[in-house]
Amino acid sequence: MRIGRYLHQGTVQIGVVHHDRVHKVDTRLDVIEILNLPQEEQDALSASAGRRHRFPLEEAHWLPPVEPRAMRDFLGFEAHIAGMKKSFDGDGTVPEAWYEAPGFLFMNPWSLFGATDEIPMPPLTQRLDFELEACVIVKKMARNVTAEQAPDYIAGYAIFNDWSARDIQGREMQVGLGPNKGKDFANTMGPYITTPDELEQFREGDRLDLEMVVKVNGVEYGRDSLKNLSWSFEEMLSHASRGANVGPGDVLATGTASMGAMSEHWSRSKQYETPKPLQVGDVVEMTIEGLGTIRNTVGPCDSPTPEYRVPRARRTYSEDRL
Repeated sequence: MRIGRYLHQGTVQIGVVHHDRVHKVDTRLDVIEILNLPQEEQDALSASAGRRHRFPLEEAHWLPPVEPRAMRDFLGFEAHIAGMKKSFDGDGTVPEAWYEAPGFLFMNPWSLFGATDEIPMPPLTQRLDFELEACVIVKKMARNVTAEQAPDYIAGYAIFNDWSARDIQGREMQVGLGPNKGKDFANTMGPYITTPDELEQFREGDRLDLEMVVKVNGVEYGRDSLKNLSWSFEEMLSHASRGANVGPGDVLATGTASMGAMSEHWSRSKQYETPKPLQVGDVVEMTIEGLGTIRNTVGPCDSPTPEYRVPRARRTYSEDRL
């Protein structure tokens, strides 16, 4: 099943995709509730969809397929990490700590955009970037789940774009914390959720051999396969749920695929302006085999330029000891 939420005449609807057409599902259940139904009930809903409304796939105004309470973004592709470490003062060496566990950061679920939405340019940045990723959506509460148990908790898969203001992100991380305003302004997920059974033909063990491609204004910038994940989705979910709750509708994203961001091009070439950072009007298109396509245009900034006061001078360490 390929299922998602779309906007029609100002109301949110649930639809399934059949033969390049969106078929409205007549139900009061939400997407996650549908994906938790027994398989025969899911099949019945899918088969009966479209009786009242159906339309071509390319006309859909997709919303994010779920409204997650939490989103985690992992660092799942070793080749991308190595590429990012080839910056002006790096040699491409991946930190040893990366190999110990699948690390992640939390993202802002309130800044989630749909597959064709315009993305406002964030204030202050001169280096807006994209990140080509995939994600899984969790269908039921998970805690202390093993990798072997994890498939029972996965509702399905979608494309994910972790938009990033690289210049702001770089300055923020010098403080010793992860990025905040360099990351919290926008993510794109969609266009819909593709359930695991739809992707069995691409399965290689605990990986999915799905081609991933990103283009800007029709020009290809990166290509990889989801099978190159160093950590499987099952391992990511197991790690995330260790001693913590991962709830229904929560999102676990892979992190950037190899060459799936301008920043990796900049790092490998040691040239921050080649390729040119994203500008207003640029169209970023991501396609993952079996998962569809998301296509977002960068819009003008809709936020005021912030003015920060100079913080109160702090005492030195030696003064604290007096």
